Amino acid sequence: MPHTETIRIGTLAGGHDALDYIAQILPHGFESFELTWGWGKDCRNQDLPKLAADLRAKLGAKAVIGAVGIYGNPLTNDDERKQWEHLIDHAHEFGTDVVSGFSGALKDKAIHEQKEEFVRVWQPLAERAKAKNVRIAWENCQMGGTWRNPNYNLAVNGDAWELLFDWVKLDNLGLEWEPCHQLCQLIDPLPQLRQWVKRIFHVHGKDATVYRDVVARNGIHGMDPWCFHRTPGFGDTNWTDIISELRRAGFVGSIDIEGWHDPVYCGDLEMTGQVAALEYLKRCRTTFVANPAETRKGAGY
Repeated sequence: MPHTETIRIGTLAGGHDALDYIAQILPHGFESFELTWGWGKDCRNQDLPKLAADLRAKLGAKAVIGAVGIYGNPLTNDDERKQWEHLIDHAHEFGTDVVSGFSGALKDKAIHEQKEEFVRVWQPLAERAKAKNVRIAWENCQMGGTWRNPNYNLAVNGDAWELLFDWVKLDNLGLEWEPCHQLCQLIDPLPQLRQWVKRIFHVHGKDATVYRDVVARNGIHGMDPWCFHRTPGFGDTNWTDIISELRRAGFVGSIDIEGWHDPVYCGDLEMTGQVAALEYLKRCRTTFVANPAETRKGAGY
């Protein structure tokens, strides 16, 4: 990939087995990887400097680490808060300045009522990150929660982002955004992307399909499923528009495919779907072509 390309297309890899997994899939043409921990996989149990060095040797000039992430609940789990600290301290060794994950949440307490606990946890984490030139990117997955009863994550929509960015006023706090979680809330992703693009530090390559006929007939609380997480290229979103808006705003970073959710391209078809998504996103990004040496901007009048 030309060094002038500012948006890389990659996928997620579990940090605990990243070397083996990435070695197997790197030949497919992935340009970046987000390393993820959480759900019982503690990043402090690994030698991160050694992992980073081994990955640099494996990736060479073919790919980069787009982000490192810890997914859990730092507002209720002190071990997971300490993992955030650990990844913030070691992100630079992986060549990335983005640490991603959920913001955390207290259950049975509305989002707008959680300022005190949120600030207690995130003010020092954000300041620690700022001192190390690290950006925090909260994924906006609802994790089955609601405004009145959030689960794992407060950073679920625009109203919540307004609150969180006001509670801790540091510009290294931002979003790990994807259209999937907008569509599954019946939010139009494109207007939201245009509004919040300057706060988007990392993008998950995940889409959704919404059965509008089911919503029209039974609403969103009926018997029949009405939305499905999808791999890019198989869902409702035009990623050419997504990437155009990212480019227009000067976004520099990675779109990393979040697989293992598609109900069709799963099981034996998992990597088939991911590679199809990789090729689709590269087409939406288009292939970089250097301008001619002639500096005149076109010959038209």
